[in-house]
Amino acid sequence: MDSMILDTGNTAWITVASILVLLMTIPGIALFYGGLVRQKNVLSIIMQSLLIVGIVSVLWIAFGYSFVFGKSLAESDNAFGAIIGGFDKVFLKGITPSTLTTGNIPELTFVLFQCMFAIITPALILGSFAERVKFSGFLLFTVLWSVLVYIPMAHWVWGGGFLQEMGAIDFAGGTVVHINAGISALVMAILVGRRSDYKASHPMTPHNITFVFMGTAFLWLGWFGFNAGSGLCADGIAANAFLVTHIATCVAALTWMAIDWIHNKKPTTVGACTGAVSGLVAITPAAGTVDLLGAFFIGLITPIICFYMVAVIKPKFKYDDTLDAFGVHGIGGIVGSVLTGVFATRFISGEEGVQGALYGDWHQLWIQILATLISIVFSAVMTYIIFKITDRLVGMRVDKRVEEEGLDIYEHGESAYNH
Repeated sequence: MDSMILDTGNTAWITVASILVLLMTIPGIALFYGGLVRQKNVLSIIMQSLLIVGIVSVLWIAFGYSFVFGKSLAESDNAFGAIIGGFDKVFLKGITPSTLTTGNIPELTFVLFQCMFAIITPALILGSFAERVKFSGFLLFTVLWSVLVYIPMAHWVWGGGFLQEMGAIDFAGGTVVHINAGISALVMAILVGRRSDYKASHPMTPHNITFVFMGTAFLWLGWFGFNAGSGLCADGIAANAFLVTHIATCVAALTWMAIDWIHNKKPTTVGACTGAVSGLVAITPAAGTVDLLGAFFIGLITPIICFYMVAVIKPKFKYDDTLDAFGVHGIGGIVGSVLTGVFATRFISGEEGVQGALYGDWHQLWIQILATLISIVFSAVMTYIIFKITDRLVGMRVDKRVEEEGLDIYEHGESAYNH
């Protein structure tokens, strides 16, 4: 590493990308989810988003980074190396300002960039149990989930674990972030139970659609750091990731708006925003390997499937995924992960790169499907266990009176709007 020469261009870009990814959680998710809930619960979402940034960052620096990207177990030929990284970088031991990593950037910059991914993943789950969970239960769940679910999955896919060895493509977080959070969201929605006044056929009106739009804008902007930064270089792959991310999102927003217009007779702001997010989610695993053709079809196919899950499947099965964390992030992540195995092309990934089923390599598609299934099963089982532990220790669900009158006043002693 010491013979490497610092690349100031790459370093500057990944520094900016890290800032962009943080914008996705605060203020992005805080405003997007905060606008979708009712007025009496907006501060609970903001507080949860803010506290995730604080608590996950501390866990990440303490041991998370080491468990994901450490090498001590793998280098000692320990079988655990395929499952977890090691203890060699606990509290960033041995990492100095002059230590460089992939892309000839300071490893400290890489630590922070990856920290932002560890932050946003549990933040996405908030949308499934909004308006009915204790703050103490949320805190304990977030700590346990980050340590026992996010960290292992990130190592498997990005840190040299068995899914990476298997050849699974996840450029910026289809499995690690979106499937992981989305499946956990479904499990939490079912286990926590429906809101007391929930009616499947009558969705509750968002209290501030302007917030929803603002949150979407921050997510869209921040996602360029999320996807285009994931190659760790300011190069052509970053340029392609930037382009395909934007085009897939545009197509998805237009598609959802069109379905809304046909189905509900009105093109809605919330619908267009939700469609944009579904496109952002789905292009994430594919951004480093697909061209404009892939981006267009990922942006076209994903919102159709997500809309069906939100408008048809959710009311049919009557689970209360409050803000459609599963319907958009979980399903969008699954669709994107699988379609990566269809549309990946050497035109983007290079002569030695991967090729999807559309270009004759069916093997990559099966790898993507297998990695997706492993992610689903692991996330679902672990979330179930963590919920049971948390519920037993501190309780997850607020009292009925607290739920009726709002979490903001009862849990935080504040009101978002004081007239």
